[in-house]
Amino acid sequence: MASTTSVSTLPSGCKIFTTAPDIFFLPEWVFGGLVWILVASTHVYVENPQGWVMFVSVFCFVFTTIWFLVFASGCNQDSVWFSLDVGYHFVAAVFYLSASVALANTTINIGILTNVPGIDLLKIYRLDIAAVVMSHVTTLLYFIHTILSAIRWKSS
Repeated sequence: MASTTSVSTLPSGCKIFTTAPDIFFLPEWVFGGLVWILVASTHVYVENPQGWVMFVSVFCFVFTTIWFLVFASGCNQDSVWFSLDVGYHFVAAVFYLSASVALANTTINIGILTNVPGIDLLKIYRLDIAAVVMSHVTTLLYFIHTILSAIRWKSS
C-alpha cells in the first residue's frame, strides 16, 4: 500500500515575503531594532531592569536576522525546521513579554519621578514610553508569528 502523505516545505527565497507567518520577519526586525535603539538611548539607573530589556532586544534582533537569512537562503528544507520555527518564536515572544512588563514598570517609576522638582527626567520618560509601545508591538508580532507557525507545523 503506497503512502500518499505530502511533505510540505517551508518557503525560501522571495517566497518568505508572501507566506503568512514569514511575512512578520521584517516587522519583528524593525520594531525589535527600535526597542534596542530607544532603550540604549536612555539613562540606566542602578536598580533598573533595562539590562534584561537590552539583552532580549539584541538577542532577538540578532537571531531574527539569522533566522531570516536561513529562510531566505533555503537552508530550512528539513522537517525539523517546522518545530524549530515555532520554538524560536515562542521563546522570543515570552522573552519580549517579560521585557515589556519590566520596561513598563520602569517607565511608571520614572513617570513618578518626573513630578519631583529639580529632576529632569521628562526626555527619558518619553523615550521609555516609546520603547514600551514598540516592545509591546514586537511582542504581539512574535506571538502572531508563533501561532501561525504552529498552525503551519500542525498542517505539515
